[in-house]
Amino acid sequence: MDTTPAPTQITVVVAQARAAKQVREHRLTLPAGATVAQAVVACGWPEFPAESLAELAASGALGLWGRKTTPDHALREGDRVEIYRPLRVDPKVARRERFAQQGAKRAGLFAQRRVGAKAGY
Repeated sequence: MDTTPAPTQITVVVAQARAAKQVREHRLTLPAGATVAQAVVACGWPEFPAESLAELAASGALGLWGRKTTPDHALREGDRVEIYRPLRVDPKVARRERFAQQGAKRAGLFAQRRVGAKAGY
């Protein structure tokens, strides 16, 4: 039986990537039972006021260790709250454009063929 008392404080990290390879992190000490919304507001970043949390949650821009979450999710010790930026380009469209630039002969699975092999193998 574990007799250690429950912690009164937890340490979490709030992270946001403003652009590729530009990640900013803020380590916070919050009371036990704090929520994702409280962590985002406590980090003090001016572009994320308390009023915009509902909008962030609706757009799916909040996550916990790489998985979408809600603002009222309770945090645990060592959690990493992530704020995602919106996609600039649909991934399917970007792939089609890359493929069109590279050409069908040089891209994908069939780029390297053995000499004498049938097309597509």
